[in-house]
Amino acid sequence: MNRTDQHAEPVTVTITGCTKEDAHAVFQVLRRSYASDRAASDRPEYVSEGHATVWTATFDVSDTAPAGGGAGPPAGPVSLTDAVEAEMQGGYWAVDRMTETLAAAFDVRKEGTAAGDQEKDVQLRLESRAA
Repeated sequence: MNRTDQHAEPVTVTITGCTKEDAHAVFQVLRRSYASDRAASDRPEYVSEGHATVWTATFDVSDTAPAGGGAGPPAGPVSLTDAVEAEMQGGYWAVDRMTETLAAAFDVRKEGTAAGDQEKDVQLRLESRAA
């Protein structure tokens, strides 16, 4: 059974604890593989300097041919200036698939998981991988 023939598999990604450039790098990795509720030109911005900032986007993991010509995950590591805290919420299959996509570009460490009946919430720490 092909999942792309079924319904949407949305995953909401929330990024905190990083620079806007690092948030953009993570979202770009995901946009290359999945359709998003954000335009490709949409870049994370600070609401107010010196305050905690949270960036959120939703990706349809069942759509592997995103609008805007996504080319799939990067062939190698993507650089971050520091660790990024990412939280993903969605169906089990979709969150696992997105975690694999992120692992192609970053060192991924699970910090926590909350499981529900149909969805799970996973907290990740993303760091640059050695080339």
